[in-house]
Amino acid sequence: MFFTVRINGTWRLREDESPQHHDPAVLARHQAREHARRTLARYSVLDIPAAQDAVNAVIARWHDPDTGLDMYGAAQLAVGERERALAEEHLRTEQTGDLERQEARRRLIFLQHILSDPDLRLVWWIDRYPDRLGKLTELDVTLGDLKPPRAPSHDALRDEVVRFVDQLLSDIRTPQQREVFLRALTQTLEALGSTELKAAAAQWLPANPPDHGSASV
Repeated sequence: MFFTVRINGTWRLREDESPQHHDPAVLARHQAREHARRTLARYSVLDIPAAQDAVNAVIARWHDPDTGLDMYGAAQLAVGERERALAEEHLRTEQTGDLERQEARRRLIFLQHILSDPDLRLVWWIDRYPDRLGKLTELDVTLGDLKPPRAPSHDALRDEVVRFVDQLLSDIRTPQQREVFLRALTQTLEALGSTELKAAAAQWLPANPPDHGSASV
């Protein structure tokens, strides 16, 4: 399911640049196609306006340091009827599968809720299998300590904190930065009364802190 893409544009060599190809226009066309291809790989053919905006945002003006080319371009997208029909059919199939999986999950959660409660389990079994009451004892043994389903909850703030910590750890690259961070962390944990976490963080600190006032040339 592909887009049909038409790109109109102009190119020029940057000042003090000499062409590294016998026909720089070939490179310009190639780069425009590659930018469009990589951008459109993230879009469905059902999202023509958003996809076209995304391509134009990329190829509006760019510079490739390897070729020394500047380019300005504008793209127009189109989709054939067959591609659109296939995309719509694929979307319907995907949505149907999602609904079926959600319904199956609801049934499983409901069943887990029933079977984890001995009283509800008894009523459910009598209603469902009145001719198999002798199997109740065997069912109780089989289920054992089945836990009830957990109530669905989502802590958006926790997700934000996790993302922040991931970014923070990515930015800490040197041993000195890591030491400063760990010392600040241990002081914070001590103020919060988290003695176990403070002890865990403190074990990563060097035994003899360096003299931060000295420097070597």
